[in-house]
Amino acid sequence: MTIQVDEDRQEPWTVLRIGGELDLVTSPVIRRRLHEAVAGGRHDVVLDLSAVRFCDSSGVGVLVAARRLMRSCGGRLRLILPARGAEDGAHVNRVLAALGVRRLFEVYADVPAALDGDAAPLSA
Repeated sequence: MTIQVDEDRQEPWTVLRIGGELDLVTSPVIRRRLHEAVAGGRHDVVLDLSAVRFCDSSGVGVLVAARRLMRSCGGRLRLILPARGAEDGAHVNRVLAALGVRRLFEVYADVPAALDGDAAPLSA
């Protein structure tokens, strides 16, 4: 498995820092971690994808499902997707934009911005 997930709680947010490849093999890991967070009463989640080097359609599917899950429980989902640089999550940003789903997400440049109640999301 080529994915790593680290969890950090910064109330009311749960930050999941994801690194590696988000694909058919690893997507169930992310799905499970999100469901565990919601089951544990944590409905505000930041997915830090800045260390994701690759994302396929399965990865996109898990992100769209995460959005649906958080909305269904009255929660919030924010993504960290740096805009440029092959090593900093730009691949995920390009994939989401190419598939036309980037606009569905609240996207921030970094975790501090996502946790700041006054910071506006980045435009698509």
